[in-house]
Amino acid sequence: MGLFDGLPVPKDKQYLREDLENENASWTVARFDSLPHVVHILTSPDRDGEIQALKDQSDIVEEVVDEVVQTYHGGFNRAIQNYSQILRLFSESTQSVGKLKVDLGNAKKVISARNKQLHQLWYRSMTLRHIISLLDQIENIAQVPTRINKLIDDNQLYAAVQVHVQSARMLEREGLQTVGALQDVRSELAKLRGVLFYKVLEALHAHLYNTGEYSSATPSMLEKDDAIPTTTVSAFAMSNSQSLSRRTRLQKGDGHVGASGFASSVDGGSSYDGHDDDDIHDGADNNGKDTKNVPRLPPWLSESTPDEFVETMRKSESPIHVKYFQTMVECLCMLDKVAAAGAIICQRLRPTIHEIITSKIKAQAECVNSSRPGLGHAARATTTGLQYVKGQLHKEHKNGTSLAVSLMAVSPVTPVMAPMGAAQTAAKELLDFILDTIVRIFENHVVVGELLESKSSQQAHMNAPKSNASVTSGNPDFEASQVTGGYTIGFSMTVLQSECQQLICEILRATPEAASADAAVQTARLASKTPSKEKRLKSFINFGCREDGLTFAFRFTDASVSSQGADLIRQGRTRKGQNAQEGYGSASVLPEQGIYLTASVYRPVLQFTDKIASLLPEKYSQLGNDGLLAFLENFVKDHFLPTMFVDYRKGVQQAISSPAAFRPRANPAAAYTPSVSKGRPILQGLLTIDSLAKEVLGWAQAMPKFAGDLVKYVQTFLERTYERCRAAYTEAVLEKQSYILIGRHDVENLMRRDPASAYLPTSLANANADNHISDADTDGVELEISALLMKLGPIKQESLIRDNNKLVLLASLSDSLEYIADSIERFGNASAKASDTTEFDVKRTSVHHKRSSSLPPKDLAAFAEDYRKLAIDCLKVLRVEMQLETVFNIQVMATREYLEDQDAEEPDDYIISLITQITRRDEVIAPFIAPDKRNYIFGGICAVASHASIKALAEMKHINLFGVQQICRNTIALEQALSAIPSINSESVRTRLDHVRTYYELLNMPVEALLAFITEHDHLFTAIEYYTLLKVQVPGRDVPDDAKARMAEILPV
Repeated sequence: MGLFDGLPVPKDKQYLREDLENENASWTVARFDSLPHVVHILTSPDRDGEIQALKDQSDIVEEVVDEVVQTYHGGFNRAIQNYSQILRLFSESTQSVGKLKVDLGNAKKVISARNKQLHQLWYRSMTLRHIISLLDQIENIAQVPTRINKLIDDNQLYAAVQVHVQSARMLEREGLQTVGALQDVRSELAKLRGVLFYKVLEALHAHLYNTGEYSSATPSMLEKDDAIPTTTVSAFAMSNSQSLSRRTRLQKGDGHVGASGFASSVDGGSSYDGHDDDDIHDGADNNGKDTKNVPRLPPWLSESTPDEFVETMRKSESPIHVKYFQTMVECLCMLDKVAAAGAIICQRLRPTIHEIITSKIKAQAECVNSSRPGLGHAARATTTGLQYVKGQLHKEHKNGTSLAVSLMAVSPVTPVMAPMGAAQTAAKELLDFILDTIVRIFENHVVVGELLESKSSQQAHMNAPKSNASVTSGNPDFEASQVTGGYTIGFSMTVLQSECQQLICEILRATPEAASADAAVQTARLASKTPSKEKRLKSFINFGCREDGLTFAFRFTDASVSSQGADLIRQGRTRKGQNAQEGYGSASVLPEQGIYLTASVYRPVLQFTDKIASLLPEKYSQLGNDGLLAFLENFVKDHFLPTMFVDYRKGVQQAISSPAAFRPRANPAAAYTPSVSKGRPILQGLLTIDSLAKEVLGWAQAMPKFAGDLVKYVQTFLERTYERCRAAYTEAVLEKQSYILIGRHDVENLMRRDPASAYLPTSLANANADNHISDADTDGVELEISALLMKLGPIKQESLIRDNNKLVLLASLSDSLEYIADSIERFGNASAKASDTTEFDVKRTSVHHKRSSSLPPKDLAAFAEDYRKLAIDCLKVLRVEMQLETVFNIQVMATREYLEDQDAEEPDDYIISLITQITRRDEVIAPFIAPDKRNYIFGGICAVASHASIKALAEMKHINLFGVQQICRNTIALEQALSAIPSINSESVRTRLDHVRTYYELLNMPVEALLAFITEHDHLFTAIEYYTLLKVQVPGRDVPDDAKARMAEILPV
């Protein structure tokens, strides 16, 4: 609204109002200062223009004044008349007052004569009025005990404390101290002070542990901090700079009452005379229209006397449970019982927390029992997350032993205790539940602790003499604990974490009270205990617990308490013993207990510590660095990791040293399957190692901070397993020709150049590569390999692997090694993800063992490559072994003379032997190796057989037509046998052996026809092979003397 909107300016002169509004604001101020305007005109370059502007403004103002005068002229006339009348009346009043003064002067002269008598009467009336007031107060005080009891029954504790404090102060007033009739009232009030103290303390205690009527429904500790209600309200100024926690700063707001609120509640400013308890409600009813906008008074203050604290509670927007805490602390301050209350809270803290934890566990046990009837249900829970082979409890080996039983014999944990087992899940759920309850309790202790410390410090500042104001203590926290009876936020946090530690110790079957023991000694003791298989199986069936408990030295110490509360605490400990408490009964909820539940304990404790740290005030922030999480991390580094290393190393040793570890299945499936769940015949030892490695990495996934250490353990286990696999491989191929050959540099180069090497195992990244091999690419390399094998001379049977069991072992070992290599690569990917979330600045604790060396440690990818190389060596040995077996049988062909006298109906014995060997080996190897690997193993037979058959002709001297037919029959039989192997390309086999038959059928041609064939097919065979056709003697074929010369013209050597 404008300054000149109210001017009575006609519509035709609205421009005047606009001109006035456009004037500078300096002309309209209440106190006008002309000096700036004069200076401005004198310093202006255009003084005349400025003066003219002022004149224009003056004209506007005069015109506006004229309009105003014209508008209000009649009113001015009436006002002048009224003022004349008023002036006349004032004159008459002045005359009357003068006469009154004369009369009063006369009266004063008359009264002064009786002044002394009037003063005596006035003093007597005041004395009588005071006596009447005292009698009224005595009557009211006599009714105080009854009224206090009624307020206590109505749960109006603050009002009762108000009445008590005001009554006590009234009894101390002069005049009432000597009244003998009030002695009984004083005695009754003294008793009621104790009753009020314990009533307030019980209410505070109940709400501290969320069992009171106004307890908070605080969000879960796993929820985000955004879910915590935050209100911003103005706070009363405090006499000290008390630091508040984050949650208290957010929730307490102006509910944190300063010294003024305390003082107003004790002063006797409000009397009982004429006081009506319903005044508060009457005031609210008078503003009934605005009840929605007026803050409501908490119900426990409805009958209290209005004071500053009550008004603060009315306006406060803090949560209701925080208001209740403020009220109870205010009551303790008014009763001057802060130290006693703090001492009793300290005394009750540990047994109360123990009872709460025990009751929560019992409640959860009842819930679990009601939802899961039957003891064995937890053991049948399906493990999820990592694909644990141990989870396949009902899958049977072909040798009749259960896979789960074989794994139980070496694994340090049962499936229930596995990283994702039922016991781990139950322990995590239990700890989440308990720690969430503890966090909500600690939130209350933070609020109450800060209120008590604040009130105590304020009262100390108020009561401290000025002479001691400059004397400060070197330990303010100790002083605060003395004033509060030993109760501080640090003390409550220490006790809460101590009880949580006791619960964790019970879950882990550890004893924190035990004497300190070196971790190496503990590890050695554990390593010396090797439970029998029967005991492990019985433990698995009955959900038994490991009996090799672990002791460690760690104990929270309760904070010292003041001398005021020492007696109370000693009395409590005398009645209940020196904190001698029974267990929490966690075994009723958990299927198993033991040190391996550390993995499920770690993450809840980490979340608990973060939540506690967020609730701590700044002055206690250092306590969050040395608490439950530090204890658990030290326990993991000093005990859990060494124990795990020893247990799993023992399990790995048992798995790889078992007689059945590297024994192929006796009755495998008819066809190979790539899925372990469907029966892939992985060696039992390696399958067990894979399961153990997955378990260890499961622990790493549960505790990312220690993932590096656990991955090192896996590397150690894989290294030992690799050595055992290498030993089994060496034992099978030792001193065999195939093993010696693949170790030669020239053979290794040839096999690397062989296109068939595309069938060899590759990493997962190259698993989908195209393995199609062209026959044209294989001829050159296979010819070189065949020539090299033929140059070895006569192959002896002793240099071959004639035991099919060893061949099956090599095939199964190769497939198992490839499976482990792929598994290791997946391990590496999982551990890399886990290491991304690990804090690398934390010093890792590694377990040193005798096999440690100065070489840089290998990563999982290097181990996967080693396993894959050994799997490739097994396949190479099998491929070369099949080729050597072929050469061994076909080398008999060169020593025979094929001068048959009749057409034979059966192949030669060596061909039958070779076919029998190939067929049998394919049958026994097929279930243990993939089809593409079978192609690699048997795919080299045909090339070697064809080349060896053609080269054998050079060693022959005579052959007739029946001999040629016999050799063709041999090739046909071999072709049929090789084509029957599904993994071998039958078209390639037919082409190669047709090549052999074509070569030998050339012996049936006359020389002229042979030369004509050579002219047309000079590249079908080599020149030496063509010359061999003329060299061998065939009955009935005439070879001219110039045949070699004519052939030389066609095929120059």
